[in-house]
Amino acid sequence: MTEHAEAPHDRPDAGLSAIISERRRLTGLAYRLLGSLADAEDVVQETYARWYALSPARQEAIASPGAWLSKVASRICLDVLGSARARRERYVGEWIPEPVPEAGHWISGRPGAAPPDPADRVTLDESVSMAFLVVLESMTPAERVALVLHDVFRYPFAEIAEITGRTPAACRELASSARRRIRASGPPATPAARRATVVRGFRQAMEAGDVDALIGLLDPAAVLTADGGGVVKTALRPLEGGELIAHRCVEIARRVPGVTLLERTVNGQPGLIAQQHGRTVTVYAFDIADDRITRIWAIRNPNKLRPWTAL
Repeated sequence: MTEHAEAPHDRPDAGLSAIISERRRLTGLAYRLLGSLADAEDVVQETYARWYALSPARQEAIASPGAWLSKVASRICLDVLGSARARRERYVGEWIPEPVPEAGHWISGRPGAAPPDPADRVTLDESVSMAFLVVLESMTPAERVALVLHDVFRYPFAEIAEITGRTPAACRELASSARRRIRASGPPATPAARRATVVRGFRQAMEAGDVDALIGLLDPAAVLTADGGGVVKTALRPLEGGELIAHRCVEIARRVPGVTLLERTVNGQPGLIAQQHGRTVTVYAFDIADDRITRIWAIRNPNKLRPWTAL
C-alpha cells in the first residue's frame, strides 16, 4: 500500500497495465466477499472509475496499482455488505449466493504475495464453494473481509487493518472468529472424485425416478434450499429430511418434462445443471459428508444464471 513517485519511463501506462492484469483477480475478490457476480462486477467498475478519476501524476505516484485497486475494491465491498443484509431481508424466499461455472479463473492472492502457507485454512477451490459462501453469509462484514483477505488472498493483518479501519490485532481476532464459524459448520469437504461419484448417482437416480436410490444417497437430515427470488416458482422455505427431499425431487421431475440434467463444475465442486429447451433453468450445488448429500442448493432465479446461459 506504499505510495511513491517513479519515473514515467518505468511504468509507461500504469492504468492500462492495472486493467489488463488485475480485473479478473479483483472480480474474484469481490465475488468471494459479496457472493454475487453481478455485484462483484459493479464493484470492479466503480474501482476502476476511481482509478481513472486520479490525475496522471497521482497514478504515477502509486507504487503498486494492484494493491491500490484491491484496497479500494475491498472498501467498496464493505459498504455493499452493509446494505446487502437489509436488501436480502426483503428478498422473496431464500437468498443463495450466485453460482459460477469452472472456478479456475477466480484468481487468488494479492500482488506479490508469498506462496500459500501450508497452515492456511482455506484452499482456492474451497473459497468459492457454495458451502463456504453460505457460511460467509452468516458472518459480519468485518469478519468476512478479514477471513477472505487473509486466508484466501494472503493479505497481512496490517494491510487488512488499513482497509477495515481496525487494528491488526482486532483483524486477527475477526479472522479467528470467522474460522470458528467455518469449523462449526461441518466436517471438511469430501474429496472431489468421491463428490463427483455421489453427484453422478444423484443424477442417475433422478433420471430414473428411483426414490429409494435417492434416499440412499441423501443424509437423513439433509436440507434442500431453493432460490427463485420471486421470479420463478419454487419452495420459499428449505425442505428438511432425506426422504422428503427424495420424494419431492422425483415428483418435480415427473411434473416438469423435457428437463435434461448435466454434470458441471459449480463453484469449484461437482454439481448439476438442469436445462429445458437448451436453456439452463436450475443450477444445483451440493455439500457432501461421508459419501452422503447433506445440503442441496437449487438456484433458479434467472438473474443469477447469466454465466450459465452459454453452457
